[in-house]
Amino acid sequence: MTGLPAVVARGSDFADLARIMKQAGLMQRRVGYYAARIAANVVMLAAGAVMFVMLGETWWQLFTAAYVAIVLTQFAFIGHDAGHRQILKTKRGNDIIGYVHGALTGISYGWWVGKHTRHHTNPNTEDADPDIDIPALAFSEDQALEKRGFLRWTAKYQAYLFLPLLMTQAIMLKVGGIESMVRRDIKAIRLEAALLVGHLAVYLTAVFLVLSPPQAVLFVVVHHAVMGVYLGCSFAPNHKGMPILPAGRKVDFLRRQVLTSRNISGGPLVDFLLGGLNYQIEHHLFPSMPRPNLRRAQPLVRAFCGERGVSYTQCSMAASYAWVLRHLHEVGAPLRARSVAE
Repeated sequence: MTGLPAVVARGSDFADLARIMKQAGLMQRRVGYYAARIAANVVMLAAGAVMFVMLGETWWQLFTAAYVAIVLTQFAFIGHDAGHRQILKTKRGNDIIGYVHGALTGISYGWWVGKHTRHHTNPNTEDADPDIDIPALAFSEDQALEKRGFLRWTAKYQAYLFLPLLMTQAIMLKVGGIESMVRRDIKAIRLEAALLVGHLAVYLTAVFLVLSPPQAVLFVVVHHAVMGVYLGCSFAPNHKGMPILPAGRKVDFLRRQVLTSRNISGGPLVDFLLGGLNYQIEHHLFPSMPRPNLRRAQPLVRAFCGERGVSYTQCSMAASYAWVLRHLHEVGAPLRARSVAE
């Protein structure tokens, strides 16, 4: 998908917007909010642990698996915010929170921060954004035509396979962290390895100690499938189907972030469900802005973009998913056409 301006606008636009955000006090830390948010997550996780122990060996535990997946996704949102230094002023303080939340979710914090930073630097940019470099999916016709073998088949029908593929995302995130440790391309590798081993030991011991082997295996499958779908449904609507920048394309920072991002409209419930990622435009412009401030920043950013003639995209949650699926289906069309021709 294209639609980016041919002329690069003046770089002072973002500086002007940044001054507005600072004057409105929206870059100030919200430690109280995060303390309450983390405490609530801990209570929810503790409730899940109590429910798990009390239910014991029963197939009803599959509902516990889904519940734990939802709660741990909320923990992942806090880890995301820590990675952007939204919570505390110091990098060390945010990293401590991030590593703890990474240990609870089983996702390597150091690996994820590096990957996510590359995404923020070059959103929807070919050969630079890791979030559009996914083997099983294609986000442009060029990507689709480059696929071979089984991956070509998945790209052909990717709109139909999107939900099943999302079910694998929690596992793939854990695998990505493990691969980075094997390659030794992350910092604090000993700490990360110890946290991962600890997570797996506690998690698997608890599951197989309380449940029968078949129940335990299915518990793990349901937990990771639900968590994968939840994470995917939180991140996918933000950029998929938005303009993709060719490698090396020069676009100023404000337009690079705004034109490749999409906001999801809704009230406090949507804010909670999506961990603040529904304000994707504001988040990409100001990654270190605390999550609760994004709602206040949104009308200011939208008005600013309107004044500067920058297209600002926002739609409902349902419309965003339809947008994503429609885009994936269109990208796979050349492959389906070739199959018919052959």
